[in-house]
Amino acid sequence: MVQPIRNTQSGYQSQVINTMKTQHPQTDKINLKGLTLLELEELVTGWGEPKYRAKQLMSWLYGRRVETFEEMTNLPHKLRQRLAGLAYISGARVLTRTTSNSDMAVKYLFELTDGSQVESVLMYDQNRITVCVSSQVGCAMACDFCATAKMGFFRNLTAAEILDQLITIERELDDEKGITHVVFMGMGEPLANYDQTVKAIRLMTDANGLGIPEGKITVSTSGLARRMRQFTHEQLKCNLALSLNATTDEIRTRLMPINAKYPIDEVLNATREWALATQRPATLEYVLIRGVNDSIVDARRLRKLMGRLPCKLNLIPFNEIEGTDFQRPKLDQIERFRRIVADGHHVAPIRFSKGRDIAAACGQLRTIYEKQGAMLPQAL
Repeated sequence: MVQPIRNTQSGYQSQVINTMKTQHPQTDKINLKGLTLLELEELVTGWGEPKYRAKQLMSWLYGRRVETFEEMTNLPHKLRQRLAGLAYISGARVLTRTTSNSDMAVKYLFELTDGSQVESVLMYDQNRITVCVSSQVGCAMACDFCATAKMGFFRNLTAAEILDQLITIERELDDEKGITHVVFMGMGEPLANYDQTVKAIRLMTDANGLGIPEGKITVSTSGLARRMRQFTHEQLKCNLALSLNATTDEIRTRLMPINAKYPIDEVLNATREWALATQRPATLEYVLIRGVNDSIVDARRLRKLMGRLPCKLNLIPFNEIEGTDFQRPKLDQIERFRRIVADGHHVAPIRFSKGRDIAAACGQLRTIYEKQGAMLPQAL
């Protein structure tokens, strides 16, 4: 059960803001969180301040993760007063924090300024500290095996709201090295919120931002081929994971309606283009559902599909959710499927998702909203 948050300082409130053109919902103040170095330089020089103040601001925002301008002690007092009058620093309000009893996972429920809620998951694994972030409130992809899809789509997150998930969680970590890996596998389709996702990644990887190496960030997509090709040209050295989940268009369209627009051949071609351009193997994610996509024939077809591109595979046993009769295969069926795929000299590990007991595993994230009718974001 999700328990109310205890012994946590979470009085700061999240704001819906991202660029200098977007302002505080109640005032005309500018949110500094989510601004690039160039945007901050334009802002401070417009105030008559030297350009280097922008790097100082980024150091306080992302390096020290401060919540007030008064904490920025290397800035002149007059500038701090001006910042307090013209700008603000967004944050994420933690509603609940739920710790898994079975493994090292913590699920966070955040409330945004407009009352929207999103979930993030903190995961510990040996020397890794990974955060699974959300990119949207809800999701329009309507995947039949995913709890987030049952919510419908409400809105995109801003880059600042994506970053605030990481910053809020990292502020609570005892581990000195902080977050080592980020996966865009929470609520929403990251590439359907393209501009804000890319901006968030650039700020995560900026040496003046969070300083997370590009190779430690993974973007998962349901297969928006047009956006995947656009993402290829961003020249980001992060990882790409394609949520495949079927070996025929008939089954994939049943599980993932977006396949009707971008069928398997097209998304695999787009994935291959990305892998060749970045010189990084893509990851294919395959959720195993009993009696749907777990047959011997499916395994053989998957093995053949993998031969088309540089890739690795994650086999993910289905995690049960409300509102569907789907079930995960038995362990011997899962292992049989894995062996057949691996016979093609492919790496095919079985990934048992962390946080299953607290509904924080793959496909289980969902807030209290009732579905209000999914709407597709524009220009998928």
